[in-house]
Amino acid sequence: MSDFLADNNLCGQTILKLVGRGNAIIADLLRLKDNVPRIFRLSTKTDLNKYCDIISDLSYFGNPEKFEARIDKTPVLQELDEELRRNYTGIISQFYLLFESIYKYVTDLNRFIDDIEQGFYIQMTIESVLQNGEGKQLLAESLYLYGVILLLVDWHIEGIVRERMLTFFYRCSGHQHSSETNVDDVCKLLRSTGFTRSYRPPRYPEDYFGRVPINDNYVNMLIGKLRSDDLYNQTCCFPLPAHRPTALGAQAAVLFVSLWFAPKILKNQRPTMREITDKFFPDNWIIAVYIGFHVNLMEAWESFPAAKEAIHNTIDSQTINSLVDSAKKIPDLTLKLRNVLKEGVLTEENILERATVVLSMLREANVNLRWLLLHISNVGSSLGYDGGKKVRPLKDLATSFADPKTDPPRFHVLDLLLVTSQLELKVKELFRKLLDEKRQKWDIYKAEAKDRVKELAEVFGAKQPLTRIERNENLAKWLDTKSTQVDNLDFSQLLISGRKITELIRAFHEMLEFHSLESKVQVREWVNEIITLLTQMLRTGNINEEILVTVQIVGDFGYAWGSLIDVYTSQMQALIQKHPAAVSKLRAVFLKLSSAMDMPLLRLSQAKSPALVTVSSYYSGELVSFVQKVLQIIPEKVFSLLHSIIDIQTSSIKEIPTRLEKDKVKEFAQLEERHKVSELTHEMSLLTEGILMMQTTLVGIIRIEPKTLLENGIRKELVAQVSQLLNNILVFGRNSTGKEKLGSKLEYIHQRKAGIQRSFEYIGDYVHSYGLKIFQEEFARVINYAAEQDYNAVSIQPVYTLQSIYQSKDVPLPMLTSEDGSTFMGRLARELVVMTDARTSVYVQTSNTWHESKTFLPIMSNDTFALMEKALDITGMTALDKLLALMISHQLNQFFKILRKEMSEKSTREYLDSVQIELQPCSKIIGMAKRTYSSWCGKACKNPLILDYLLKIGQIQLLRARILYQLKVAANSNAKILACSVINLNRLLAKELKTNTSFREENTLLFELLTQSEPLGLCQPGWKIYLTSNPIQHISLYLTLVTVQQLQKLSYSKAAGTFTSRKSSSETLDGIPLVVGLSTVLQQLNVAQKLAFTSRICQYMNSFISNCTTPVKDDTHDLSAVLFFLNFYCRLNPQMPELLAWDLLKPSGFLLEC
Repeated sequence: MSDFLADNNLCGQTILKLVGRGNAIIADLLRLKDNVPRIFRLSTKTDLNKYCDIISDLSYFGNPEKFEARIDKTPVLQELDEELRRNYTGIISQFYLLFESIYKYVTDLNRFIDDIEQGFYIQMTIESVLQNGEGKQLLAESLYLYGVILLLVDWHIEGIVRERMLTFFYRCSGHQHSSETNVDDVCKLLRSTGFTRSYRPPRYPEDYFGRVPINDNYVNMLIGKLRSDDLYNQTCCFPLPAHRPTALGAQAAVLFVSLWFAPKILKNQRPTMREITDKFFPDNWIIAVYIGFHVNLMEAWESFPAAKEAIHNTIDSQTINSLVDSAKKIPDLTLKLRNVLKEGVLTEENILERATVVLSMLREANVNLRWLLLHISNVGSSLGYDGGKKVRPLKDLATSFADPKTDPPRFHVLDLLLVTSQLELKVKELFRKLLDEKRQKWDIYKAEAKDRVKELAEVFGAKQPLTRIERNENLAKWLDTKSTQVDNLDFSQLLISGRKITELIRAFHEMLEFHSLESKVQVREWVNEIITLLTQMLRTGNINEEILVTVQIVGDFGYAWGSLIDVYTSQMQALIQKHPAAVSKLRAVFLKLSSAMDMPLLRLSQAKSPALVTVSSYYSGELVSFVQKVLQIIPEKVFSLLHSIIDIQTSSIKEIPTRLEKDKVKEFAQLEERHKVSELTHEMSLLTEGILMMQTTLVGIIRIEPKTLLENGIRKELVAQVSQLLNNILVFGRNSTGKEKLGSKLEYIHQRKAGIQRSFEYIGDYVHSYGLKIFQEEFARVINYAAEQDYNAVSIQPVYTLQSIYQSKDVPLPMLTSEDGSTFMGRLARELVVMTDARTSVYVQTSNTWHESKTFLPIMSNDTFALMEKALDITGMTALDKLLALMISHQLNQFFKILRKEMSEKSTREYLDSVQIELQPCSKIIGMAKRTYSSWCGKACKNPLILDYLLKIGQIQLLRARILYQLKVAANSNAKILACSVINLNRLLAKELKTNTSFREENTLLFELLTQSEPLGLCQPGWKIYLTSNPIQHISLYLTLVTVQQLQKLSYSKAAGTFTSRKSSSETLDGIPLVVGLSTVLQQLNVAQKLAFTSRICQYMNSFISNCTTPVKDDTHDLSAVLFFLNFYCRLNPQMPELLAWDLLKPSGFLLEC
């Protein structure tokens, strides 16, 4: 058979691409498993109560019409359904594509097997493919990967969750493309199996694996081949019979998964299972099925009689005791390996001589490592059967080679792992260097050997006479001949040259014997040097990649990926704390662990798959995350030391004055305290030096720079501390007064933040990084990410964690939320809204201060916002302003929704039609205005929510105005040039827009200008268009009646310069938020509606004045309130000149008197 993987071999290329797809599917599954939307799990009572009528499992397909009809009939469910579709269609589509790719994989596998049996591939049969080395590997891996995919899907994504996601996808888009997708078949394959991590249903997983039947002939032939052959030819790398289970480890995993497709073997065929366990599992009951996925055979085969009997016959206490006896030699083996690693023991000169011994030691070490790592760790079955009581005695026996209390087994294993990894790395580096310099060294040895032979010929020819060496012309001629032979050796023909070198070495040995030159010390040494050089030439010529391949196979560490190596994280970190230089040793462990990526990437590379980059990026990223996790102890320890340093500097060490008297020098010296600071700083420097000593390392396709690793670790620790600080402090209750509580919290945050900032300024020189820059970047990222999560609650288009520009895999931000799902930014925004509630507080415009409505004590002033800016920085204030803007948008949306519903009622619409007729034209004076308007307001304005929304919108607008004012003050102090530049640019752009109408569409500078303007406070929140609304009939009239109704409850206070509630009114409210809220609502409407509203208010005032015959105190208060309202409203709307409103009024003597 020709090369099975050749480009022109259709059969080989088809199965190779299929196996590549399988590896890519697994990588996608592992990448997506942590991104299952929380609500599809329905794991909390809140989610269950809210979404149970929207999110359904496959029972939906029993009666989909009824399910959809229930949603269509309920507005709340309809709105919730739209929200889910808008927010989760993208991520659920990714999961569906993953599920569909699994179904397509198995159908393509079945099609490939059918094509082979039907003779589609010329001269190819299943038997002939299984006879080919690459062919049998690919056929075995194709079935194995399908089984692994099924197990991983059920392990990482619970069955009921899969059903909910599949149903949701079908409802959103699947039924629209039913002819193009395989939704029905995908649902049948991946419906719930009933399996959970704590429960394994009967006949699992054989029923699951049988949902899509696989050709029995193919499965049985494959299992037969796996039982008899060495699939990956690894036994040659492990020649000892005792090492066979390790050599066949990868093949054992393939066979284990393949047996699930032939459950009859597991149940009934006892001889077959006994043969399998004797060959593949004679001393191991825990196997690595796939990287990061382990199975306990004692548990997995518990319900299969033949398999259970076979594994119990093989694994007994006698077998384990023999393995434990071998494990007791680990300290001696570790010592031998450590001796080999000593400086000068293993060099380029002697590595070739000692290669066999070193390889033997590495085999022994790796075999022991594999068995111990798999069997002394707390690894249970990944198939959900709890057999812990039966397995625990075996584990106790496995760990009995060391005393767990005084001499923990894990420390022995970690020590062996470290020295083994180091030795493997050193051997690889030496052999790579020898391979790279092979030709060069061979030529050097050849030249030296030739020169030595020629010099010796000259000695015997008396050209360079030596004492006591007689002249011998024959010997001189013979040596000249040998010199020519050495010179004629050709590197390009190493096989022929090797034989000639062997003959030359024999000839020089014979020369010493035949010519009795053994007694001539000088000649003997000369000849020995020539023989040594020729021997080096022979060994150098024999160097090939075979030893490197053997070391790579022997040192395979993929089985430890995931939970096995994670167990040793704490021991690694303890070692780093004790010896910071141990980081360079751990580098060898990280490189050893990267061998897990070899097999999946090999098939993708052979298939030239475009998924190679994404798959390698995923696995490389996971390994880098583990490296960062282990080394994170250094930044944590650095921060701990740093806090101690800062405490001493701030609380103990006195600041030295500019001028110091002589007798006070000793008092300010504080030698003990300064010595303590020096000790702590030195310890911190040693820690950072340890990580910086690690060489630049290529892990997969990601290059790890020690400095970047240290900086990322420091950033991660900083992020954790800042997040915890803000999350723990910005929690509000109702036990104390709002002002005291908020002010003290902000002051505490400011002080702590300043301390951390000083720490980073101090640390910069010792960690070789810009400390202040790191602090500012990460503080801004924490603030923005938290605010972004709160934006999702009120935004139409939420941003998921995966999509967030602030989230990073290298330095992840923690998701710290309260019970209601809000972060510290959301809690702060809500607290500001609660404190400035328009029904319990009064806003005084002249002092920009909120006061309690009853006691008139100040609640929130300019000092509060200044303190907030110190605590949260410009970034925090800008994010808070954006969050408030989104809250306004949400409130406006709800306001228009309620108003539209109110106006859609026939009775309200007809009544407003009649009022509209009564008010025509605007210049008409309404008789008995006070009573008439009160009657209209009482009948039309019945919904109290309208007023609540207006007050809330105005209240949040006032908060935005104060925040933007504080930003503007900060900009004028700290960024005056930038602020002036943005203002001038804004003016130029405004002028350009007036003359060039196409400028808005062609240029993105406007959006960039907005981005620069917001942090500088150069915005007018009252002029902003938050949303667009469809026209609503009679909206200006309705708002007029609402305004008149509320103005009758307010009066104008000259002393306070603002609205106050009338004493006769039973309802307390602040008029300023009402005006601002009305102005904001009208800003979202067209100009005609705003003019109509203004006209109606002026008509009300004219009618009220005209009906007053004598000035009454109550009438005076009414008129003052209306005038103040109109005046303040016009100032909020520069587009509505105040003169326009006065033109619509008809002042009288009474008005002037008022």
